[in-house]
Amino acid sequence: MDEAAIKGGADRVLYVLATLARLERPVAMPELVELTGLAQSTLYRQLALLKRWGFVIGDNSAYSPGPMCVPLAWGFDQSSFLRREAHDQLDALSRESGESIGLLVAAKDQVVCLDMVESSHSLRCSFQKGRSLPLSRGASAKALLAFMSAAQQAATLQRLYGEAPQDAPARTALAQQLIQIRAQGYAISDGEVDTGIWGVSAPIFQQPGRHATAVITLMAPSTRVRDRTQGFVGLTVQAASHISQRLQSL
Repeated sequence: MDEAAIKGGADRVLYVLATLARLERPVAMPELVELTGLAQSTLYRQLALLKRWGFVIGDNSAYSPGPMCVPLAWGFDQSSFLRREAHDQLDALSRESGESIGLLVAAKDQVVCLDMVESSHSLRCSFQKGRSLPLSRGASAKALLAFMSAAQQAATLQRLYGEAPQDAPARTALAQQLIQIRAQGYAISDGEVDTGIWGVSAPIFQQPGRHATAVITLMAPSTRVRDRTQGFVGLTVQAASHISQRLQSL
């Protein structure tokens, strides 16, 4: 994203903080310039402000999220209505399936993990809470995209793929997949994000007939799925339905 596309100082400072949060590692100034598309002078101003408030620590050799990010994360964990209402269903689905279960949402063209219940198997899949991935590949991303409003979905695909002619086939192919996912009520992927990892994702609706608030995703090593595909799909769709009913009853 180039600097002209990010309007206003508030947008820029939040964009820099979000970029640092997604990286999950310290990053030097040259790489941060490349990742954000912001001028180095602009980055210095935003980072100085974030450092002054304790949201960023470091210098040119390595910047990373600062200590003020910890109470933000803790506060979200404690007060997250969605996470609180969904957690027991995630736990029950993990026990019944024997696999890892995640609760994920879309945030600024990213898939963000809000909660995770890990499998008890020694060989298991895991998606760290707070981790984010691009909203373009994998069951979670495609389910979130499929159950957006038509306008939001179109705008998201536009941002993800742009206007370049060479990107048009990929954008069209994904749009066709999203139609099928919406019709069947769930998304499946195998090896799209990580090699050897299978996943099924189903939407959660806070209001009936509206757009998905989040998705739950069952993740398992592909070698362990085999003839259990339909069973895993059924369990995941059922768990998502239970969470939706609970949210809608409150």
